[in-house]
Amino acid sequence: MTRFALTLEFDGGPFMGLQRQAHGPSVQQAVEEAAQAITSETITMAAAGRTDAGVHALAMRAHIDIAKPITAFRLMEALNAHLRPAPIAVLACEIVPDDWHARFSCTGRSYIYRIANRRAPLALDAGKAWHVTHPLDVEAMHRAAQALVGQHDFTTFRSVHCQSASALKTLDLLTVRRDGEEVLIETAARSFLHHQVRSMVGCLVLVGLGRWREEQIGEALAARDRGALGHNAPAQGLYFVEARYD
Repeated sequence: MTRFALTLEFDGGPFMGLQRQAHGPSVQQAVEEAAQAITSETITMAAAGRTDAGVHALAMRAHIDIAKPITAFRLMEALNAHLRPAPIAVLACEIVPDDWHARFSCTGRSYIYRIANRRAPLALDAGKAWHVTHPLDVEAMHRAAQALVGQHDFTTFRSVHCQSASALKTLDLLTVRRDGEEVLIETAARSFLHHQVRSMVGCLVLVGLGRWREEQIGEALAARDRGALGHNAPAQGLYFVEARYD
Protein backbone atom coordinates (compact mmCIF):
# COMPACT_ATOMS: atom_id res chain seq x y z
CA MET A 1 0.00 0.00 0.00
CA THR A 2 1.40 3.40 -1.01
CA ARG A 3 0.30 6.73 0.45
CA PHE A 4 0.06 9.61 -2.02
CA ALA A 5 -0.16 13.27 -0.96
CA LEU A 6 -2.30 15.41 -3.27
CA THR A 7 -2.44 19.18 -3.67
CA LEU A 8 -5.92 20.15 -4.83
CA GLU A 9 -7.30 23.32 -6.37
CA PHE A 10 -11.08 23.59 -6.60
CA ASP A 11 -14.05 25.86 -7.12
CA GLY A 12 -16.37 25.15 -4.20
CA GLY A 13 -19.46 26.56 -5.92
CA PRO A 14 -20.93 23.26 -7.22
CA PHE A 15 -20.18 21.30 -4.03
CA MET A 16 -21.77 20.89 -0.60
CA GLY A 17 -18.27 21.18 0.84
CA LEU A 18 -15.03 19.24 0.79
CA GLN A 19 -16.18 16.45 3.10
CA ARG A 20 -18.46 13.74 1.72
CA GLN A 21 -22.15 14.57 2.29
CA ALA A 22 -25.28 12.44 2.06
CA HIS A 23 -27.33 15.30 0.61
CA GLY A 24 -25.18 16.46 -2.29
CA PRO A 25 -21.87 16.31 -4.21
CA SER A 26 -18.57 16.93 -2.45
CA VAL A 27 -14.92 17.34 -3.42
CA GLN A 28 -14.03 14.23 -1.42
CA GLN A 29 -16.58 12.13 -3.30
CA ALA A 30 -15.34 13.36 -6.68
CA VAL A 31 -11.68 12.55 -5.91
CA GLU A 32 -12.50 9.17 -4.36
CA GLU A 33 -14.62 8.14 -7.34
CA ALA A 34 -11.89 9.21 -9.75
CA ALA A 35 -9.28 7.19 -7.82
CA GLN A 36 -11.58 4.18 -7.67
CA ALA A 37 -12.11 4.32 -11.45
CA ILE A 38 -8.33 4.23 -11.92
CA THR A 39 -7.50 1.50 -9.39
CA SER A 40 -10.71 -0.53 -8.91
CA GLU A 41 -10.02 -0.17 -5.18
CA THR A 42 -12.11 1.33 -2.39
CA ILE A 43 -10.48 4.69 -1.74
CA THR A 44 -10.92 7.07 1.22
CA MET A 45 -9.47 10.57 1.04
CA ALA A 46 -8.36 12.58 4.07
CA ALA A 47 -7.76 16.34 3.79
CA ALA A 48 -6.09 19.11 5.79
CA GLY A 49 -9.33 21.10 6.03
CA ARG A 50 -13.08 20.66 5.89
CA THR A 51 -14.27 23.55 3.76
CA ASP A 52 -17.96 24.45 3.70
CA ALA A 53 -20.27 24.59 0.70
CA GLY A 54 -19.13 27.32 -1.68
CA VAL A 55 -15.63 27.71 -0.20
CA HIS A 56 -12.73 27.43 -2.65
CA ALA A 57 -9.16 26.11 -2.37
CA LEU A 58 -5.92 27.21 -3.98
CA ALA A 59 -3.81 24.39 -2.52
CA MET A 60 -5.69 21.96 -0.28
CA ARG A 61 -3.54 19.05 0.87
CA ALA A 62 -5.03 15.56 1.00
CA HIS A 63 -3.93 11.94 0.88
CA ILE A 64 -5.13 8.60 -0.46
CA ASP A 65 -3.75 5.04 -0.10
CA ILE A 66 -3.41 2.82 -3.19
CA ALA A 67 -2.32 -0.81 -3.49
CA LYS A 68 -1.98 -0.83 -7.28
CA PRO A 69 1.57 -0.07 -8.55
CA ILE A 70 1.48 3.41 -10.08
CA THR A 71 3.83 6.39 -10.16
CA ALA A 72 2.86 9.71 -8.61
CA PHE A 73 2.96 11.46 -12.00
CA ARG A 74 0.73 8.89 -13.71
CA LEU A 75 -1.71 9.02 -10.80
CA MET A 76 -1.91 12.81 -11.01
CA GLU A 77 -2.52 12.70 -14.75
CA ALA A 78 -5.14 9.98 -14.43
CA LEU A 79 -6.97 11.76 -11.61
CA ASN A 80 -7.14 14.98 -13.61
CA ALA A 81 -8.49 13.10 -16.61
CA HIS A 82 -11.21 11.37 -14.57
CA LEU A 83 -12.15 14.51 -12.63
CA ARG A 84 -13.14 16.42 -15.77
CA PRO A 85 -15.40 18.38 -16.09
CA ALA A 86 -15.65 18.93 -12.30
CA PRO A 87 -13.83 22.15 -11.27
CA ILE A 88 -11.12 20.24 -9.37
CA ALA A 89 -7.46 20.01 -10.35
CA VAL A 90 -4.66 17.94 -8.83
CA LEU A 91 -1.74 20.38 -8.86
CA ALA A 92 0.82 18.00 -7.37
CA CYS A 93 1.11 14.37 -6.28
CA GLU A 94 3.90 12.71 -4.32
CA ILE A 95 4.60 9.56 -2.34
CA VAL A 96 4.80 10.17 1.42
CA PRO A 97 5.56 7.96 4.44
CA ASP A 98 2.74 5.75 5.73
CA ASP A 99 2.51 7.76 8.97
CA TRP A 100 2.11 11.11 7.17
CA HIS A 101 -1.48 12.35 7.51
CA ALA A 102 -2.92 15.30 5.60
CA ARG A 103 -4.98 16.41 8.59
CA PHE A 104 -3.18 15.23 11.72
CA SER A 105 0.37 16.00 10.50
CA CYS A 106 -0.63 19.54 9.54
CA THR A 107 0.93 22.25 11.74
CA GLY A 108 -0.70 25.32 10.21
CA ARG A 109 -3.44 26.45 7.86
CA SER A 110 -4.00 29.75 6.10
CA TYR A 111 -6.96 31.35 4.34
CA ILE A 112 -7.63 34.46 2.31
CA TYR A 113 -10.98 36.20 1.98
CA ARG A 114 -11.73 38.29 -1.12
CA ILE A 115 -14.10 41.26 -1.04
CA ALA A 116 -14.96 43.08 -4.27
CA ASN A 117 -15.50 46.61 -3.01
CA ARG A 118 -17.14 48.44 -5.91
CA ARG A 119 -20.52 49.67 -7.12
CA ALA A 120 -20.60 47.72 -10.37
CA PRO A 121 -21.86 44.12 -10.33
CA LEU A 122 -19.39 41.24 -10.70
CA ALA A 123 -19.16 39.91 -14.22
CA LEU A 124 -16.03 37.76 -13.89
CA ASP A 125 -15.86 37.19 -10.12
CA ALA A 126 -19.48 36.29 -9.41
CA GLY A 127 -19.37 33.42 -6.93
CA LYS A 128 -15.66 34.05 -6.31
CA ALA A 129 -15.80 37.09 -3.99
CA TRP A 130 -18.16 38.91 -1.61
CA HIS A 131 -19.57 41.95 -3.39
CA VAL A 132 -19.73 44.92 -0.99
CA THR A 133 -20.88 48.08 -2.78
CA HIS A 134 -20.28 50.71 -0.07
CA PRO A 135 -16.68 51.93 0.52
CA LEU A 136 -14.77 50.07 3.24
CA ASP A 137 -12.33 51.71 5.66
CA VAL A 138 -9.54 49.14 5.34
CA GLU A 139 -7.26 50.80 7.87
CA ALA A 140 -9.96 50.66 10.55
CA MET A 141 -10.65 47.03 9.70
CA HIS A 142 -6.97 46.13 10.05
CA ARG A 143 -6.63 47.92 13.38
CA ALA A 144 -9.75 46.22 14.73
CA ALA A 145 -8.55 42.81 13.52
CA GLN A 146 -5.50 42.89 15.78
CA ALA A 147 -7.74 42.33 18.83
CA LEU A 148 -8.29 38.79 17.53
CA VAL A 149 -4.61 37.86 17.08
CA GLY A 150 -3.20 35.57 19.76
CA GLN A 151 -4.77 32.89 21.95
CA HIS A 152 -8.44 33.51 22.77
CA ASP A 153 -11.75 31.82 23.41
CA PHE A 154 -13.45 32.27 20.02
CA THR A 155 -16.93 31.13 21.10
CA THR A 156 -18.48 34.25 19.55
CA PHE A 157 -16.91 33.41 16.20
CA ARG A 158 -17.75 29.69 15.98
CA SER A 159 -20.74 28.01 14.42
CA VAL A 160 -23.38 26.53 16.70
CA HIS A 161 -22.72 23.29 14.79
CA CYS A 162 -18.94 23.38 15.48
CA GLN A 163 -17.71 19.99 16.70
CA SER A 164 -14.40 21.19 18.15
CA ALA A 165 -13.90 20.18 21.79
CA SER A 166 -12.67 23.67 22.73
CA ALA A 167 -13.22 27.21 21.45
CA LEU A 168 -9.66 28.13 22.51
CA LYS A 169 -7.56 28.86 19.41
CA THR A 170 -4.38 30.78 18.66
CA LEU A 171 -4.61 33.13 15.70
CA ASP A 172 -1.12 33.79 14.29
CA LEU A 173 -2.09 36.38 11.70
CA LEU A 174 -5.05 38.52 10.66
CA THR A 175 -4.38 41.32 8.17
CA VAL A 176 -6.62 43.50 6.03
CA ARG A 177 -5.31 45.30 2.94
CA ARG A 178 -6.63 46.89 -0.23
CA ASP A 179 -5.53 46.04 -3.76
CA GLY A 180 -7.41 48.42 -6.04
CA GLU A 181 -11.11 47.59 -5.81
CA GLU A 182 -10.38 44.38 -3.88
CA VAL A 183 -10.08 44.07 -0.10
CA LEU A 184 -8.07 41.04 1.00
CA ILE A 185 -8.24 39.55 4.49
CA GLU A 186 -5.51 37.01 5.26
CA THR A 187 -5.33 34.79 8.32
CA ALA A 188 -3.25 31.89 9.61
CA ALA A 189 -3.44 29.52 12.59
CA ARG A 190 -2.71 25.94 13.50
CA SER A 191 -6.42 25.24 13.13
CA PHE A 192 -9.73 27.07 12.95
CA LEU A 193 -13.22 26.59 14.35
CA HIS A 194 -16.19 25.97 12.06
CA HIS A 195 -17.17 29.33 10.47
CA GLN A 196 -14.45 31.18 12.43
CA VAL A 197 -12.91 32.95 9.44
CA ARG A 198 -16.24 33.92 7.90
CA SER A 199 -17.51 35.18 11.28
CA MET A 200 -14.41 37.32 11.82
CA VAL A 201 -14.64 38.74 8.30
CA GLY A 202 -18.34 39.56 8.68
CA CYS A 203 -17.69 41.62 11.82
CA LEU A 204 -14.66 43.37 10.31
CA VAL A 205 -16.81 44.48 7.37
CA LEU A 206 -19.22 46.08 9.86
CA VAL A 207 -16.24 48.08 11.14
CA GLY A 208 -15.25 48.98 7.59
CA LEU A 209 -18.78 50.23 6.88
CA GLY A 210 -18.79 52.33 10.06
CA ARG A 211 -21.61 50.32 11.62
CA TRP A 212 -19.36 49.00 14.40
CA ARG A 213 -16.73 50.83 16.41
CA GLU A 214 -13.25 49.33 16.11
CA GLU A 215 -13.41 48.36 19.79
CA GLN A 216 -16.53 46.26 19.21
CA ILE A 217 -14.44 43.44 17.69
CA GLY A 218 -12.65 42.96 21.01
CA GLU A 219 -15.93 43.38 22.90
CA ALA A 220 -17.60 40.69 20.80
CA LEU A 221 -14.63 38.38 21.41
CA ALA A 222 -14.76 38.97 25.18
CA ALA A 223 -18.51 38.23 25.24
CA ARG A 224 -17.87 34.56 24.35
CA ASP A 225 -21.42 34.47 23.05
CA ARG A 226 -22.54 33.66 19.49
CA GLY A 227 -25.34 36.17 20.05
CA ALA A 228 -22.72 38.94 20.05
CA LEU A 229 -21.75 38.14 16.45
CA GLY A 230 -22.60 40.93 14.05
CA HIS A 231 -22.52 39.13 10.70
CA ASN A 232 -21.30 35.91 9.07
CA ALA A 233 -19.62 36.56 5.72
CA PRO A 234 -20.82 34.48 2.74
CA ALA A 235 -18.86 31.43 1.67
CA GLN A 236 -17.98 32.45 -1.88
CA GLY A 237 -15.21 34.87 -0.87
CA LEU A 238 -13.24 32.35 1.20
CA TYR A 239 -10.21 30.43 -0.12
CA PHE A 240 -8.09 27.79 1.60
CA VAL A 241 -4.56 28.91 0.70
CA GLU A 242 -2.03 26.60 2.31
CA ALA A 243 -1.49 23.70 4.70
CA ARG A 244 1.89 23.70 6.44
CA TYR A 245 3.85 20.66 7.65
CA ASP A 246 7.06 20.22 9.63
